[in-house]
Amino acid sequence: MIEGIRHTGIVVNNLQKVCEFYLALGFKIQSKAKEEGKFIEQVTGFKNVNIEWIKMVLNDGNLMELIQYNNPQKEKKLNKQSPNQMGVSHIAFNVNDIEIFCTNIVQLGGSIINEPAITSNKQFKVAYCHDIEGNLLEVVETQ
Repeated sequence: MIEGIRHTGIVVNNLQKVCEFYLALGFKIQSKAKEEGKFIEQVTGFKNVNIEWIKMVLNDGNLMELIQYNNPQKEKKLNKQSPNQMGVSHIAFNVNDIEIFCTNIVQLGGSIINEPAITSNKQFKVAYCHDIEGNLLEVVETQ
């Protein structure tokens, strides 16, 4: 049975640029590596696969892994992810000041879907936004 969530992985076009975006939002680099060879070929199912990854961590210990495929390359169209897209929908982050966080997202090249909205039970403010490659993020501030 599942014992916990290990990390969230995001495949990106520009590893350094996306890393810088998340560093500016409070993540720290935990580790980074390049991988190729038998193990990563077995895991991904790709022959001659070559990837680079950066594992980033928040103060609470949550991990995110940014992955760039150098081979095989498949450039992702940088379409903004729709909230009703099938599959993995979004990553949700707790923040202490949602208005400042949303301002930072825009200043760093991301975008905001909605101004922070207060839930009907008045316990949370919530906003959806996109990172610089269009991945959907939910940000939540406890009231």
